[in-house]
Amino acid sequence: MDLEKQNAAITKVTKAVFPNTTNHYDTLFGGTALNWMDEVAFITATRYSRQKMVTVSSDKIDFNKAIPAGTIVELIGSVQKVGRTSMEVLVEVFTEEMYSENREKSISGLFTMVAIDEEKKPIAIR
Repeated sequence: MDLEKQNAAITKVTKAVFPNTTNHYDTLFGGTALNWMDEVAFITATRYSRQKMVTVSSDKIDFNKAIPAGTIVELIGSVQKVGRTSMEVLVEVFTEEMYSENREKSISGLFTMVAIDEEKKPIAIR
């Protein structure tokens, strides 16, 4: 794996957890978190390969800590492994309190992304 490309592809996205993204427990919907994570995985894979990429699987999504409304989350995507047509992207979600330095990892998950051609068939990652 090309270390320079791997470092250049690291993707960081920051979001605020507003009430429209929370459930009846006043914590971030799991589905919203997965949506954000998949988006970061896609951006990370695309930045690494500069090719059309699609998600083919997500594996071992660990929801370690609920994310309350009124917090900031930072999603960090990094390429972990590159194969011939696919790559694994780790996405970690960190929660920060708005008015303190407290920060902790809340969610992590591994996404498998595949490079595709115009006919949506897998192709080699360059």
